Amino acid sequence: MLGSTHALTGWCAGLALAPLLGAHGLGQAVTVAAVTAGSALLPDLDHPGSRASRFAAPVTRLLSRIVQGLSGLAYRATRGPRDEDLDGTHRHLTHTLAFAILVGAATTWWVSSSGTWAAVVVLAVAVLLAVDALGDWVAAAVVTVWLVWVGRGDPGAELAAITGWLGIAVGVGCLVHCLGDAMTISGCPILWPVPILGETWYELGPPPWWRFRTGGRVELWVVWPVCVVAAVLLLPGVWPWITR
Repeated sequence: MLGSTHALTGWCAGLALAPLLGAHGLGQAVTVAAVTAGSALLPDLDHPGSRASRFAAPVTRLLSRIVQGLSGLAYRATRGPRDEDLDGTHRHLTHTLAFAILVGAATTWWVSSSGTWAAVVVLAVAVLLAVDALGDWVAAAVVTVWLVWVGRGDPGAELAAITGWLGIAVGVGCLVHCLGDAMTISGCPILWPVPILGETWYELGPPPWWRFRTGGRVELWVVWPVCVVAAVLLLPGVWPWITR
């Protein structure tokens, strides 16, 4: 998938996730969506030309090289008898459920041990990544709902209320990225290191006729419009208002 589509699917996943996390109101729902949208770009740190790798160069470019190296090492160390002879960088280590869990857990640990400032950093990075992929409307939406909804109460209390689920939102964003790539022709090794048919890096995905090319017509003319509609309908209060 393209980076913009990853971010948009992450936004939709965040809106669907918000009620499950106990996030209340439009302000918290949009905050969750912004975090999952930005986090949905993180797995592509294994590609030097991705939005995540170019986001805060040269720092993120250096991080991308480290991630690529670790991914290659993991691939060579755990490759099964039927896995292909590849370098194991792009769409490998960071495109797994294990990576999503690890990044989510690390975020939870960092925020819980470092306090409010760490939560602000996570929110800021996620929002800026989402803005880079989707446009300035993301920043406008986040700022507006915080001014209107959060500003009515205690901003500090609102921020404290969302810090507990930041790690979950980050992990879900990474997982949504993997699920999106699984829908493309190449598939995605989500269940690594579980061996499947002799492959430790087995590329999961739907039947071939359900898959599409990255940046192709299906993604641009089917997946993207569907996600735009879902992004609107999943906003708190919109669907009940339409169906009443």
